Amino acid sequence: MLVKDWMSTNVITVNVNDNMQQAISLMTDHKISMLPVLDEGKLVGIVTDRDLKRAAPSYVTLLEVKQILYHMSRVEIKAIMNIDPITVPQHYTIEETAELLLSHRISGCPVVDNDAKIVGVITKNDLFKAVISLTGLRKRGIQFGVVIEDRPGSIKEVTDIVRAHGGRLVSIMSSYDKVPEGHRSAFIRAFNINREQLPAIIKEMQAKATLIYVVDHKENARQVFAD
Repeated sequence: MLVKDWMSTNVITVNVNDNMQQAISLMTDHKISMLPVLDEGKLVGIVTDRDLKRAAPSYVTLLEVKQILYHMSRVEIKAIMNIDPITVPQHYTIEETAELLLSHRISGCPVVDNDAKIVGVITKNDLFKAVISLTGLRKRGIQFGVVIEDRPGSIKEVTDIVRAHGGRLVSIMSSYDKVPEGHRSAFIRAFNINREQLPAIIKEMQAKATLIYVVDHKENARQVFAD
């Protein structure tokens, strides 16, 4: 899944010579917390709600409204923006982007094309939407969490059980974190499963793997077998 398919292309920006008051108005009107800063159409920085708060006078509560507005109208964006913004290419994957945002402790960043021209913005909310889509949660099926041996065919042995009972696979995800060496965890989501057959599916899975949990999102039912 690529950033270009999940980013927001309706990019709200500010000019390098705009002021704090204009930036605050844009963030408030569009309910956003980050603004790319442009100079003659070129990305030169980024300003966040945190930058604006830092730039506000510490004695702001002692000022009258007119004084506050005057102060904000005098401070240009170029004086408070981050001049070295983190960006991602539009062909980055969602997981690469999530790793980047996490490592830099930021909630979003501009997306650029091959010519370093801004083409969108990607935020944590966009990543959440991508994860929901990737896992197939909206199908409201059943997810099985299992720990299996790390060998060819081990996932197929489990998914074949689901298929044998008429289930249709929506997503399969796996991880090597927090499992014994030589194993991996797998998270399998399926739908079209007859709930009356669920006990038989669970029994057959337990013969092939260590079953961690079963979550039925349609019935809002959960069974936890191992932590």
